[in-house]
Amino acid sequence: MNEVFWWVIFPYASLIIMILGLLYRFAFRQLSWAAPSTEFFEKKWLRIGSPLFHVGIIAAFFGHIMGIVIPMEFYHAIGVSDDVYHFGAFYGGLTAGLMTIAGLIILLFRKIVYNPVRVHASFSDYYSVIALLVISGIGVYMMLFQNDTTQEFDYRTSIGPWFRSLFALDPQYHLMTSVPFLFKLHTLLGFGLFASIPFTSLVHFYSVPVTYPARAPQQYRSRSQYKKKSS
Repeated sequence: MNEVFWWVIFPYASLIIMILGLLYRFAFRQLSWAAPSTEFFEKKWLRIGSPLFHVGIIAAFFGHIMGIVIPMEFYHAIGVSDDVYHFGAFYGGLTAGLMTIAGLIILLFRKIVYNPVRVHASFSDYYSVIALLVISGIGVYMMLFQNDTTQEFDYRTSIGPWFRSLFALDPQYHLMTSVPFLFKLHTLLGFGLFASIPFTSLVHFYSVPVTYPARAPQQYRSRSQYKKKSS
């Protein structure tokens, strides 16, 4: 029963909560969809932490797609050997994970140290950063100490097929039985994070910024400039 709950019921429940929550927030709280900028309060650390985090998390996201969603047979069909795949996955994933962690630590430091940023940060803001930090930290730890280039455990033969079976509506929960504990924890925390997205600022993850490169830059001016002109 425990295996069925964690690897069938819990993933589906998380995805349902995420989908319904996104629909509700888009329909009734659309103004809160975008993540508000705090650049006005502090710029130096934001300019370092935000790019590190966003580039790292995007790279990690596509890395998970390449390792979990795309079957191992596809790589064999296009001539990518297991050694080449594992080499790229290890160093690419490690780089993405370290960038994500570095960015999150800087952003968390910024929220705690700078009073204007701390005052405007909500509980969900702290939750998002800490949750992502824990999940990313576990992922990097696994890569360094449990999943090196020799690939003693290959998630493509267990976690990958199980994950794809969820979307085929034929969950093969037995594939997760022999998966190491930290891989299980990383997976469950990931589904839990997805379930919480509609209730946090991470909701803007689902907004594709196709018009962002052409958008006019935001201008910030201090009130002191207007006071000087008026006087």
